[in-house]
Amino acid sequence: MRKLPHLSVGQIWNMSIGFLGIQFGFALQNANASRILQNFGADVEHLSWFWLAAPITGMLIQPIVGHYSDRTWTGLGRRRPYFLFGAIFAALALIFMPNSGSLAAFIPPMFIGAGMLMIMDASFNISMEPFRALVADKLPDEQRTKGFSVQTTLIGIGAVAGSWITYVLAEWLGVSKVAEDGSVPFNVILSFYIGAAVLVGAIIWTVVTTKEYSPKQLKEFGVSPESDDLLEKDAGFMQIFKDFAAMPKTMKQLGLVQFFSWLALFGMWVFTTPAIAQHIYGLAPNDTSSALYNDAANWVGVLFGVYNGVAAIFAISLPWIAAKIGRKNTHAFSLTVGAVGLISIYFISDPMMLILPMLAIGIAWASILSMPYAILAGALPAAKYGIYMGLFNFFITMPQIVNGVFGGPIIKRLFESQAVFALIIAGVSLLIAAISVVFVEDKLDVRNKKAPLETIN
Repeated sequence: MRKLPHLSVGQIWNMSIGFLGIQFGFALQNANASRILQNFGADVEHLSWFWLAAPITGMLIQPIVGHYSDRTWTGLGRRRPYFLFGAIFAALALIFMPNSGSLAAFIPPMFIGAGMLMIMDASFNISMEPFRALVADKLPDEQRTKGFSVQTTLIGIGAVAGSWITYVLAEWLGVSKVAEDGSVPFNVILSFYIGAAVLVGAIIWTVVTTKEYSPKQLKEFGVSPESDDLLEKDAGFMQIFKDFAAMPKTMKQLGLVQFFSWLALFGMWVFTTPAIAQHIYGLAPNDTSSALYNDAANWVGVLFGVYNGVAAIFAISLPWIAAKIGRKNTHAFSLTVGAVGLISIYFISDPMMLILPMLAIGIAWASILSMPYAILAGALPAAKYGIYMGLFNFFITMPQIVNGVFGGPIIKRLFESQAVFALIIAGVSLLIAAISVVFVEDKLDVRNKKAPLETIN
């Protein structure tokens, strides 16, 4: 029986280019959704509730997409139909979200904006989960760390562009950055249009340049659903719950790490804009439309671009570091650095100094996007990469839902709407995740005791 062949560097990059487009759009959402919703009238307490749209749709959609993408065989391939479908709908949501105010005569615009946020995130999830599975489909064990690292690098590049574009348009190109109360500045609107175009273009690049293995080829590699009794042809929707109950031990252990990691990330994404506006720029919690508030929001976009840029660079070194100290230690170190970065924001008063904690957060972000998936792939049955990558998303969405339900009220009632405390809580969560990763069983690392370097480089 043949093994999956090694792919060239160019082939690995081509198969991941679509992630650049997805992350461009995702970064626009992360950096600007709170701002848009506040422009439309949402307050700090309710921000996290609107953001619940993202994890709820992810929890519902990713396992379903994973389940059916394992069983999808079309002329376009196994995973690629989902890339393309998700990209088209995400692009439409990007176009309509900042224009939600145009429907204010019928429905409050912040509810329309929240609805577009839900559609956008659902579409991102339709595209993202099959991308994770594609790495496992196409790459042998010894190339998977590299494959997920390349994805992380491209995610970083896309996120830098998506995070910085509103600032660049306003400060470098002179596009208007202010608007009347209840409206979104034109630099934000134009950014979302550009994001839609980049997203669709990048996905098409991957669809055109990357060919998936046919069922016959996968059968020769020993990973074909047709030849694997783990994946029943007649299994229906309920098989998702059976697979969840039978998840491997490593996946359960990584679940705890993911829970605290994404509890922290969600808090950072939701509350960084109000935290910086209040703690660094000295604005009141109810100031959501002044020129200074928009300056703070634009600067948050730049800061998010910094941490994503660091992630793109640091991801290149992850395979080498993992080969030296192991993937668990690499991840624990990275999470600890990110935790220190988040907590340090409380002690900063100069906006420029915020770049330093973003460097630390970028290191954690690079590892979060690659190490858990590289560890997980070695513990999964080959025929069920799609469903288990989808189910793994449960440990990403559940903490976001928990934070979304309780985060806003906690910040408003316990900390008098001072959003910077949400970032401190996020830092503590990353520390807990760093401790938890020590107890994860990395099956590939166990095999590496006999051949420690060959399977990771």
